[in-house]
Amino acid sequence: MESVKRTAVVTGASRGIGRAIALRLAKDGAFVVVNYNGSEESAAETVKQIEAAGGQAEAVRCDVSDFEAAEAFFKDVAERHGRIDILVNNAGITRDGLLMRMTEEDFDQVLRVNLKGAFNCIRHVSRQMLKQRSGRIISISSVSGVMGNPGQANYCASKAGIIGLTKSAARELASRGITVNAVAPGFVDTDMTRVLSDEVRERATAQIPLGYFGKPEDIASAVSFLASEAAGYITGQVLCVDGGMAM
Repeated sequence: MESVKRTAVVTGASRGIGRAIALRLAKDGAFVVVNYNGSEESAAETVKQIEAAGGQAEAVRCDVSDFEAAEAFFKDVAERHGRIDILVNNAGITRDGLLMRMTEEDFDQVLRVNLKGAFNCIRHVSRQMLKQRSGRIISISSVSGVMGNPGQANYCASKAGIIGLTKSAARELASRGITVNAVAPGFVDTDMTRVLSDEVRERATAQIPLGYFGKPEDIASAVSFLASEAAGYITGQVLCVDGGMAM
């Protein structure tokens, strides 16, 4: 643990992969800002679990897809904590449907939350990190953004966009000691995938060389590494945590 406690912001941290990441970063010694825009109760549960494990955290509501709201959010966090060392862009939604039937609203909404939200956060956190001349930015992409997936044109486009955004930001911020990377999960056992039918789960599992769905903690471990001092010479990379799907 560092002598100065790091401050980490995890967006969409009220459940699933986001909660697992928040718990892991708190375990690593960071003060975690649990961002959410949905259930206050779920966000409070994330904080409760962190504190029960001996960590420190707070829950802060913000719609990160709103440019001005995101700006105010990061300004507030930086003023209150003095620094922001880690940003994890995890907030995301799905609005699945075949391309020919997909509504403009479903396409726009997924891009707005998943991709524009990540842009907003990187745009606003970079000011504080440039001042510090240090920082770790990790965005959650998806194996769908690497390979594509039927019925998810909007989601795949948003997650592929995160990869391009990551590589561009990594080049722009590297000279100031800020690393920018992405983690691309495969099929992970969360609320989002538990609603899938047995048939769909079986087909998905058949695509995974390791033969099973990952756990949220698998993604959290990858984020923990990329946020650590051990990953200081890694930037602009996409780490697939997918059981071998996209090899």
